Amino acid sequence: MENEKNNSSLKAIVVVLALLLAGSLAYIFKMTTDSKTMQTELNNEKSEKAKFLIELEDLKATYDKALEENTTLSDDLEAEREKVINLIADLKKSKGDAASLQKYREQYFALDKKMKSLMAENEVLKSKNQILTAERDSTIVVLGEQKRFNDTLVVQNENLAKTVEKASRLSIMNLRTQAIKVRSSGKQIDTDKASRADQLKVCFAIAANEIAKSGDKMYYVQIIDSKGNVLGEKKTQNFNDMTLTYSFTTTVAYDNKAVDVCEFLDGKGKDFEKGTYFVNIFDKSELVSKTSFSLR
Repeated sequence: MENEKNNSSLKAIVVVLALLLAGSLAYIFKMTTDSKTMQTELNNEKSEKAKFLIELEDLKATYDKALEENTTLSDDLEAEREKVINLIADLKKSKGDAASLQKYREQYFALDKKMKSLMAENEVLKSKNQILTAERDSTIVVLGEQKRFNDTLVVQNENLAKTVEKASRLSIMNLRTQAIKVRSSGKQIDTDKASRADQLKVCFAIAANEIAKSGDKMYYVQIIDSKGNVLGEKKTQNFNDMTLTYSFTTTVAYDNKAVDVCEFLDGKGKDFEKGTYFVNIFDKSELVSKTSFSLR
């Protein structure tokens, strides 16, 4: 009886131990399974976080490229780019659990939608800018051609004006000077002796010119004796940086036809000097004719 009782107790202990072992094995199995599941979830979350970061970096790169084009949307693109940078920084700091990833994912979708909208608008602007650039380049070419044409016209007009100005200048021809002896009767006799000369006669011709401006033309006559003295009135006239001392002036009524001009310089009772004389005709400051003669 005692042995049977002991055997029964032993069996009970064995059963209890078996149950405890089975429970322990089940618990260990469950814990192992849960750990693997949790590890799998963590790995999935890490993989999802890494993938998400790559997508955000790609989004940032899109903005970087768009900003290099320096469009009118640069301020908007820069603002959205900063939002992406901040989201990347926040995501890197986060634990990467499902809840936080979902929150960041929603923000990403909003940023991605805004990016696509801005990129579409940017493409439209780029297309318009390309058209405007082509039109501007075409306009520049046209303006350049017009400028070259205008410059050519200006040069032609300047050359024509110079040609007309040159052609309209009056030509002084056949300048000649002769010493004169005036008899008591008033008769004038040519002489080449200084002691007999009472006057100097200066004559010249103005050629016909149809395009010249008609009207009174004044010329300055300068006569210089053999000693370098200016004879006659010895008046002076300033022309910019030139000062002209002249013997007398003569005014001619010019009507585009050829005309002869003769003027006299009186010796005023004094003998003229022997030697070579120089006669110059000036149209204002321009020397238009000159000659010389000698008295013995």
